[in-house]
Amino acid sequence: MTPEERVPVLIVGSGSAGLCAAVWLARFNIPYKILERRNGPLEIGQADGVQTRTVEIFDSFGIAEEMLREAYHVLEIAFWSAPDAEKGIKRAKYEADKETEISHQPHVILNQARLNELMTGLLGSNPPIEYRCEVKNVVVDDNADRKDLESYPVRVDAVQDGVQKTYRAKYVLGCDGAHSIVRKSLGFKMVGDSSDAVWGVMDIYPRTNFPDIRKKAVINSAVGNILLIPREGDSMVRFYTELPAGTKVSDVSLEKLHDHARKVFHPYEMEFAETFWWSAYSIGQRRADFFHQDHRVFLTGDACHTHSPKAGQGMNVSLQDGHNIGWKLGMVLQGLARPDILETYVLERERTATELIDFDRKFTKLFNTKYRQEHGITAGMFAEQFTKAGRYTAGQAVQYDASAITDIGEHDKELVAKVTVGMRFPTAQVVRSCDAKAMQLVKGLPANGQWYIVVFSGDLSQPEAMSRLDEISSTLSQTVQRFTPTGVDPDAVIDRILVTAGDRKKVELDTIPDFFTPVTGKWKMKNLGKIYADDDSYNSGHGHAYEAYGVDASKGAIVVVRPDHYVAKVCRLEDVESLGSFFEGFLVPAES
Repeated sequence: MTPEERVPVLIVGSGSAGLCAAVWLARFNIPYKILERRNGPLEIGQADGVQTRTVEIFDSFGIAEEMLREAYHVLEIAFWSAPDAEKGIKRAKYEADKETEISHQPHVILNQARLNELMTGLLGSNPPIEYRCEVKNVVVDDNADRKDLESYPVRVDAVQDGVQKTYRAKYVLGCDGAHSIVRKSLGFKMVGDSSDAVWGVMDIYPRTNFPDIRKKAVINSAVGNILLIPREGDSMVRFYTELPAGTKVSDVSLEKLHDHARKVFHPYEMEFAETFWWSAYSIGQRRADFFHQDHRVFLTGDACHTHSPKAGQGMNVSLQDGHNIGWKLGMVLQGLARPDILETYVLERERTATELIDFDRKFTKLFNTKYRQEHGITAGMFAEQFTKAGRYTAGQAVQYDASAITDIGEHDKELVAKVTVGMRFPTAQVVRSCDAKAMQLVKGLPANGQWYIVVFSGDLSQPEAMSRLDEISSTLSQTVQRFTPTGVDPDAVIDRILVTAGDRKKVELDTIPDFFTPVTGKWKMKNLGKIYADDDSYNSGHGHAYEAYGVDASKGAIVVVRPDHYVAKVCRLEDVESLGSFFEGFLVPAES
């Protein structure tokens, strides 16, 4: 009989979703293991577009700097059309790749293998990844109690180098791609359809006189369409190429791709010094009929949603699936949150996947020459719709429904006009009071597993504002202490951030309630880094954060931010007691 190995969390697949979930588990010190059928780390990734929301996630993990240094930054889109078929394509216009207000981070291009390497670097010197390990079957015990954290109800059978292996896990994440064995073992099906449209994709080193070869470009010619994406390194370029109607994937060859691309680029010369990689595919949109089994096995990424690659969503949405489930598992297995919180993964990411499929179905039609002709969509209309889709493709349009961890109120916008409960917490420049450093506020909310209570207090040089802050600080302290285990820092579960208005120099830090300067760390020092001012900086101007968030400085507000930087709740300063009942809904009170 094959001996069983027990592990709290088993992750099947070491792609973007699995690695992102693993980063969270590592931060919560939860033992886990990744089973990967490949011989080693991904060497050549097919996904390369890194949307702004993903850059924000990497920044919260502390690994964005390397990525941004190495990546190609997408700043401008060139739209090309062919008003005269014989004369060939002509540039119609340039557009900014993203609206400034969408994110302070850029949209970049970097190979998926490198992104995976950056995340793997956060898993320690010897990441628990079992390569050459192919999962054969996944079974959940019929009598499994999903709230019993002591049980290991999921059995996973695998083969590694010809040796049978059996694992027992508390939870399993199916991050094993479109042909997911986890999904198939559970009997779940992919529901959706495929179109007749066939596209080719290739990474090439071009020799050309096309002037926008180093810009993202959408090319609508009389013979077909190409989406051009420059790659990192200043030389390689990716072409997504619409192939003629009636083309079969099995008939596509590299020579045919090259010939067709040359025709699309007429009158410009296009030669191929080298083709690094190429493939052909038919467009399809499918979604799994179920995302979980007994809230013990969860599907993520391509295992539960597949679509076209042109909107650059595949890797990004998959990674964000892992981002969503990872911190929730961490809190549950640390005994900080009740298992019910895991139900919100399905609530949130199932809707996200459905919206993605619907968006992709509409978005891909824009690239279909026949569809545009039948519906009278001109090149100008195409460019307009492409640009309007920017917020969604940037990953910034996701909005989660109300749940135990997302408390949507009727009057939220009256308090914080430019913050939406259920969407990611935006950022603005502030000045850190202890050292006068100008910085983005989200930099003060690192992804270490804490919840954040962000207090907009108003101008503390005004006696009434300081008095109001004094009054609520005692309640805030009691609320936080209630859910903070003995022996850990007071900010370990629920952290606090104070954003003041007005001249910071008029307010001495020692007059601010001690709640905002907790004693933390190895040396038990007072932490002064949680207090920020919406004020002029020495070198970076004024961030106007209160205006950016839509907060009235005379009234103030409180914003609760989840560990994944989504907004969980807003309330008036006078309603601070409501935070206690909110956290009571899902956190486990500490033993007194």
